[in-house]
Amino acid sequence: MCGVPLNRNVVLGLSIRRETALEKSMSNEQPEMKPLSRTPGLWRLRTRTLALGQRTLIVGVVNITPDSFSDGGLFLDPAAAIAHGISLLDEGADLLDLGAESTRPGSNAGLKPAAAGSEPRPTVSAGQEQTRLLPVLEGILAARPEAVVSVDTYKAATARAACLAGAEILNDVSGFSWDPEMAETCTDAGCGVVLMHTRGRPEEWRTQAQLAPDELLRSVRSGLQASLASAEAAGISLEAVVLDPGYGFGKRLDENYTLLARQAELLQLGRPLLAGLSRKSFMARTLAPLYAGRDAPVNARETASVAALVTAILHGASLVRVHTVRLAVEAARIADAVLAAN
Repeated sequence: MCGVPLNRNVVLGLSIRRETALEKSMSNEQPEMKPLSRTPGLWRLRTRTLALGQRTLIVGVVNITPDSFSDGGLFLDPAAAIAHGISLLDEGADLLDLGAESTRPGSNAGLKPAAAGSEPRPTVSAGQEQTRLLPVLEGILAARPEAVVSVDTYKAATARAACLAGAEILNDVSGFSWDPEMAETCTDAGCGVVLMHTRGRPEEWRTQAQLAPDELLRSVRSGLQASLASAEAAGISLEAVVLDPGYGFGKRLDENYTLLARQAELLQLGRPLLAGLSRKSFMARTLAPLYAGRDAPVNARETASVAALVTAILHGASLVRVHTVRLAVEAARIADAVLAAN
């Protein structure tokens, strides 16, 4: 027999080393997996209290605008908007969120009207916003007095009018940063509050620098902490506050995936989370290879929206804001079952 003699000890040594590596890979030395969880608690609204964290609450969107990115113009007519809101409730929405000004990227939402004599800015005034909003709010509550309705506005004047008309929640996309009277208005109204993180203003979002993952999370966390501090300084009970990471609001496309993957870190702030991911443009860009290199159109984003919704729930969201309610209800049932099993 030719060649190098077989060294049985070397072979056995290799065998032993392989077995040891395998045993280690199957041992309890693996990093401990953090359990899926979310922040349970009460959400104190203007006239009632909601329990959060037991199951996902579905917030149906009603855009009373001519230019919202998703369905602008479809429900600008009050009768159409009222009918749509009632339809969302029938499909299983727990709350409705009414908005009468688009805050899509590139809009001038949040800018104050220009001074006299200068070129006017195309912002929606508080008067215009209320003309669109109040008939729909009043119509929905007339048809469904038990409905829990949120109003999406950053303007204190609109917020006051909405609460007088029966709104339970004020959803401020600026987190109290665009109107200095907003926090005091919420205090006086005694309503529930959604404070969203927004980086910059809509006209700036497309040119903002990309943030590294840790820097992005620090920015969102510190921004939400500042909003909570403003609420507390105004005398708003923390039990009245829900936090929203603000997907798409001042986040570049891929930053939204970083935020979604690490959303559970925001539970350290101690308040329940609301996630609004429905039909957002960052998912449209991800789907572009399936649509000849172009961003997926709005009506082709529902499956992606459901995938993002389930991810958000498993990463700590107690509420999700959606355009298509029935799909969200079904998806949330599955995600809730996973959380319950965990």
